[in-house]
Amino acid sequence: MTAAASPEPLWQPSPDRIAAAGITRFQSWAAERYGAPAEGGYAALHRWSVEELETFWTAVADWFAIRFTTPYERVLGARTMPGAQWFPGATLNYAEHALRTAEDPSRAHEPALLHVAETAEQTQVSWSELRRQVASLATELRALGVRPGDRVSGYLPNIPQAVTALLATAAVGAVWTSCAPDFGARGVLDRFQQVEPVVLFAVDGYRYGGKEHARTETVAELRRELPTLRAVIHVPLLGTPAPEGALDWSAVTTGAEDTAPVFEQVPFDHPLWVLYSSGTTGLPKAIVQSQGGILLEHFKQLGLHCDLGPADRFFWYTSTGWMMWNFLVSGLLTGTTIVLYDGSPGFPAVDAQWAVAERTGATLFGTSAAYVMACRKAGVHPGRDHDLSRIGCVATTGSPLPPDGFRWLHDEVADDLWIASVSGGTDVCSCFAGAVPTLPVHIGELQAACLGTDLQAWNPQGEPVTGEVGELIVTNPMPSMPVRFWNDPDGSRYHDSYFDMFPGVWRHGDWITLTDRGSVVIHGRSDSTLNRQGVRMGSADIYEVVERLPEIRESLVIGVEEPDGGYWMPLFVQLAEGATLDERLRADITAALRTQLSPRHVPDEIIEVPGIPHTLTGKRIEVPVKRLLQGAPLDKAVNAGSVDNVELLRFYEDLGRTRAVRPLGYGE
Repeated sequence: MTAAASPEPLWQPSPDRIAAAGITRFQSWAAERYGAPAEGGYAALHRWSVEELETFWTAVADWFAIRFTTPYERVLGARTMPGAQWFPGATLNYAEHALRTAEDPSRAHEPALLHVAETAEQTQVSWSELRRQVASLATELRALGVRPGDRVSGYLPNIPQAVTALLATAAVGAVWTSCAPDFGARGVLDRFQQVEPVVLFAVDGYRYGGKEHARTETVAELRRELPTLRAVIHVPLLGTPAPEGALDWSAVTTGAEDTAPVFEQVPFDHPLWVLYSSGTTGLPKAIVQSQGGILLEHFKQLGLHCDLGPADRFFWYTSTGWMMWNFLVSGLLTGTTIVLYDGSPGFPAVDAQWAVAERTGATLFGTSAAYVMACRKAGVHPGRDHDLSRIGCVATTGSPLPPDGFRWLHDEVADDLWIASVSGGTDVCSCFAGAVPTLPVHIGELQAACLGTDLQAWNPQGEPVTGEVGELIVTNPMPSMPVRFWNDPDGSRYHDSYFDMFPGVWRHGDWITLTDRGSVVIHGRSDSTLNRQGVRMGSADIYEVVERLPEIRESLVIGVEEPDGGYWMPLFVQLAEGATLDERLRADITAALRTQLSPRHVPDEIIEVPGIPHTLTGKRIEVPVKRLLQGAPLDKAVNAGSVDNVELLRFYEDLGRTRAVRPLGYGE
């Protein structure tokens, strides 16, 4: 997609909105203090931020008043990728900044957290109470022998206790890691066993979709299989007593009202948390990000790009097993009240998330593109049925928001709505491209590359291109890039994940187009991109067209290179209730793809399936399905613990075995 494809913006910020935006004030201030361009708007500011990388990040640290207990020697000690050294010599603490608002007497009793569950009344935790709980829990962790660098794990849903546990862990300089309680024991152990936690916070169960799901047996298995645990802290969400040998949550958070947290001052690159890749083809990558790197990146992303501040309420539908939960918690950095929703995205009705946004007065509502499209398909009318007058921005991620999603949000929520489709990754716990409050929104496009992110699209020859599909490349380091992977002593797995194809620059694994106006179009993963007769096509483009048909609930398209040089491109469809895959529907699918995309996008076969497999974080599984269709056995193609329903994959395994297109390298 080029600029000519969508000449008129769907949304344009008003002059007042532009003037009031934090990024506008930052640019004026940085122009006076650090030589940033005063004119030229966002494009000029972005160019300066990547050309003067060290000056830009100095300005960010200054603008957000980062508390360096020990001053830094310079901004970048080494600029290489991998291996960039940020702010060497500096010490600080992430949790200290997240709780800074509690020090303001005028705000101490305002809500820091708003918690909403499916069936319970909304509750709130004030800034002062959150600070007290963190102080108490950090004291208890130290008493349990937890020291800087130790790992602390959480098997918790999106509840206030999880936020408290993360911040207390960071306060003592330990390393946080979490999984959502809908993960089974194997999926959790594949993650936690890698990092050997010394403490486990665990719920007795959770509520989802109107039902209670007990987790006591799973927690017992985790305790047996994690021999490094010194303590288990029981969070009685379903009201059961603590199991033998476990501490109760209330016992470790009952410190005195006036107890102040003690924040361990750690080096800038000291580990803050471990996140995990989806792990569909092996053990999940254990991605280590630093206290300082996350602090600066999230201040930039939330304070400038998301334009959050003390008056805002920040709601993103997420679970503790997805990086967006960590990102949501960082809303505290900007003095923002964060909204924690624990429950199903569509219970008791499809519009459940809009109801939460209304109840909590959310000003920025983040969700998945899939949820937006599900609402559209279900005929939901959020703006008509809910008071969403406080929402200034709806943001989406997880997959590209299709053009119809942009139009639906504009028509059904508000016509003066800032729609921010954003894209980044667990790998950096942030966005490469997305929200800019001072730029227009064009249908199907992310507004721009983010500040400090030298985002480019490269062709196979390693040359930057505009207006053409290319690999998503970042040519300068970002502070939140992993400091390392856990259990990767020589760094080879980290290197091979991002720097193998184009040494010295970050290759993320997405196909993108940079338009001539600086916006970004995401086409899907480059390792599952369709390539017919040398023409590369994004799977997301096909999903957007196919799933517009009311008979299609969800779809999956795969391109399989065959040993004889052929190419087979099947489209798998999960039908809506009552629909039939007859010749008429096949013809409708074919005609839609042929006319809206191109004849090359028409699949070789359309095959009905009982369901589409996803990772535990909700992403369609494309690459492992491709391997199954090439004949790989299930245990070699996918890590079963990373899949929401592994039984769905047996269909593709059987189909691959039947077609017998096994390439070299897939021995039984």
